Amino acid sequence: MLDIVIDPGSPVPPYEQLRQRIVTMVRRDELIAGTKLPTVRGLAEHLGIAPNTVAKTYRELEQLGIIETRGRAGTFVADSGDPTRTLAQRAATGYVRELRTLGMSDDEVLEFVVAALRGA
Repeated sequence: MLDIVIDPGSPVPPYEQLRQRIVTMVRRDELIAGTKLPTVRGLAEHLGIAPNTVAKTYRELEQLGIIETRGRAGTFVADSGDPTRTLAQRAATGYVRELRTLGMSDDEVLEFVVAALRGA
């Protein structure tokens, strides 16, 4: 699940807090092209906010070209605009997904990447 916290006491509306956090995560490459985002209901439940709030945020982010909805497949971080970078991000996302499917922890995945970098 996304590392996002909504501050109910903030003067900034929850949808704006969520939008700002996702944009920041994309800009910092914490969320890269091809990363699947949680469902509207799943994220709303996780954050303790209304599903309509998440849906509004997703719609706005999609209009900005930051995310894209692929029908029943879900919602994903959109391409970065740099085709080489996008391909690299998608390859990294696919690699992590594949290793998680094999039961590897994030720490183990990171160990494999570091070892691969040293051996390359």
